[in-house]
Amino acid sequence: MALIGTEVLPFKAMAFHNGEFIEVSDENFKGKWSVVCFYPADFTFVCPTELEDLQDQYATLKDLGVEVYSVSTDSHFVHKAWHDSSEAISKVTYIMIGDPSHTISRNFDVLDEASGMANRATFIIDPDGVIQTVEITADGIGRDASTLINKIKAAQYVRKHPGEVCPAKWKEGGETLKPSLDLVGKI
Repeated sequence: MALIGTEVLPFKAMAFHNGEFIEVSDENFKGKWSVVCFYPADFTFVCPTELEDLQDQYATLKDLGVEVYSVSTDSHFVHKAWHDSSEAISKVTYIMIGDPSHTISRNFDVLDEASGMANRATFIIDPDGVIQTVEITADGIGRDASTLINKIKAAQYVRKHPGEVCPAKWKEGGETLKPSLDLVGKI
């Protein structure tokens, strides 16, 4: 998978958002930071815990200028039904994209062709529509949305400060590095 540093491929899809059906495309990922969270299927077990956890971080992500999108290969109609029937999913206020054509899942190289479902994957996309981070886990391993906060802050810092990089466990306000010949072998 060589998606880091590549622009999101074109797509158009229907989504469920705040009680309405809307059209979403790759153009929605431009002009702001985006988190795209793929998950296998609605009405399952680990997925609602992850999407609820992502909702718990949504206000903080919005404060960082980030829009959140969840994606499964279910349709936008199924997203609405799930939203209407699940206590956890009824809390979701970010955009839930349907990908029944599998176009988006294939574009992001996360489609499990055998099952027809997306892998559990998270992408951070910069305002140019370029993929900056990818995390993929096995179906049985749920993600922790709080880990997105520092990753996004680091990605935003590096974007604003060319020539600097953020070391492991970097936190906002922490020291960064300026790669140079002087640092080789000294870290």
